Amino acid sequence: GNVVLRDINLKVYEGESLVTLGKSGTGKSVILQCIVGLLYPDSGSIYVYGKNIPKLSEDELQEVRKKIGFLFQSGALYDSMTVRQNLEFPLRRLTDLNDAEINNKVKDALESVGLYRAIDKMPSELSGGMRKRIGLARTLITDPKIMLYDEPTTGLDPATSREISELILKMKDKHKVSSINVTHDMECAKLTADRIVVLKDGVYICEGTFEELQKSDDPFVKSFF
Repeated sequence: GNVVLRDINLKVYEGESLVTLGKSGTGKSVILQCIVGLLYPDSGSIYVYGKNIPKLSEDELQEVRKKIGFLFQSGALYDSMTVRQNLEFPLRRLTDLNDAEINNKVKDALESVGLYRAIDKMPSELSGGMRKRIGLARTLITDPKIMLYDEPTTGLDPATSREISELILKMKDKHKVSSINVTHDMECAKLTADRIVVLKDGVYICEGTFEELQKSDDPFVKSFF
């Protein structure tokens, strides 16, 4: 009986960085989880590369998921694995790479986020910002075409938040990914967004560039600025 999202209609274009703004608990993360089939909508369609996610079999869904990277709010590293093992895990599950190729990809991924020195550490030995960066490296290691970021800077100090935002930009340029970034960090939104959509009461109420929304007369939109 609790309607989270209603009449949602959204297109994300190839190579675009889309930011979704909205207050906590309004369904921003639910959208991401529906896109990857972790949750299913009661009605409607979600097309990713022409495939309607709610209608796919488990095997078909896994094939689409190989093209999608998901950076969870917590980083979602495996606590019992070293950083190296965390990054190797998706490669061993999803690819046919040999050990040497896996080692090279792990090294490149960690160097891209500036954390190669942490390769043999456990997640418990890392700061929150480092865990986010490792999570980003693990997400990008399988070369996804679409990136979904769930509150990538939540709980981080301003300097580390900016580092993560700049990494998101760097990864977009390097890997040419399309992305949806769910956030209420306005600095992150300003740095990363080609376009912003605003979610209120389960509906997108407006969209535009950061500069366009900054000039909005809508009280709800103005509250973010």
